[in-house]
Amino acid sequence: MFNKRIFAISLTIAALFAFLTINPAIAEVKQAGTTQSNETVASIQKININTADAKALTTLKGIGKDRAAKIIEYREKHGPFEKIEDIMKVKGIGKKIFEQNKNALSV
Repeated sequence: MFNKRIFAISLTIAALFAFLTINPAIAEVKQAGTTQSNETVASIQKININTADAKALTTLKGIGKDRAAKIIEYREKHGPFEKIEDIMKVKGIGKKIFEQNKNALSV
C-alpha cells in the first residue's frame, strides 16, 4: 500500500515536471507561428489594377485569362482606373467579383 502511494505521488510529480517543462516550449511555438503568420499577411501586396499584367490579374478570385485581358483592354482604351470600384465597368466583372477582391486591389 505504501509503495502504491509513493508510486502515485512520484508519477504525479513526474507529470507536473513534464507539463512545466514542455508547456513553455509549446507557447514559444504558438507565438512563433503567430508572428510568422502576421509577417505573411503583411508581406502580401495589393494588385494595382492600372499596372498589373495578365498573370498578376489572374491571381484574383474569379479572374481568368479572358477577364484579365478585358481589364487590360479596358484600361488601354479608357485610361487608368480612378478608384478600385471602376473595375466593375469592365464587362464580366460585377459586384460579386469586386467584393471578393476589393481588399486585394489598388489603383
